[in-house]
Amino acid sequence: MRKKKIVIAITGASGAIYAKVLLQKLVGLKDQIEAVGVVMSDNAKDVWKYELADESYKDFNFNFFDKNDFMAPFASGSAKYDTMIIVPCSMGTLGRIAAGISNDLTTRAADVILKERRKLILVARDTPLNLIHINNMKTITEAGGIICPAVPSFYSKPKTFEELAATVIDRVLDLAGFETDTYQWGE
Repeated sequence: MRKKKIVIAITGASGAIYAKVLLQKLVGLKDQIEAVGVVMSDNAKDVWKYELADESYKDFNFNFFDKNDFMAPFASGSAKYDTMIIVPCSMGTLGRIAAGISNDLTTRAADVILKERRKLILVARDTPLNLIHINNMKTITEAGGIICPAVPSFYSKPKTFEELAATVIDRVLDLAGFETDTYQWGE
């Protein structure tokens, strides 16, 4: 299997636990990864600190890029990043991507991933949804993106918040094409 180049964008939507679990799992999948680039909004850092009561995102040994760094490799299709996961994905970010607005590194990278026909996975984290949200999700889906709402499952009987979040993240990693050892229905 060819190693993956992956972009992780973390927005200011509630659900920092999803981003943390994803980063932790990517550390364990390093044999399948060539490069990981991470971009976080200012709000994402604030939400992470508020919800998780720490700044542990700083502990991950990935390449972090400023939200306005348009010189980041994944701001261009020529860098050949395979996949972008936005987790959690705010409805504002989702809307800007749907409208083709590339006003920061997250939305530019998403635009690049879509135009290159690569895999864009948005872990949407909001409820309830209004018609604008639904239409934006439809637009992104029609453009080739995947909307994977942060809706945990309970089949595996998770006992902690991390295990519950992992039910979503394991699905995201599966969608991204990673080989993982995770709970599967019927096993």
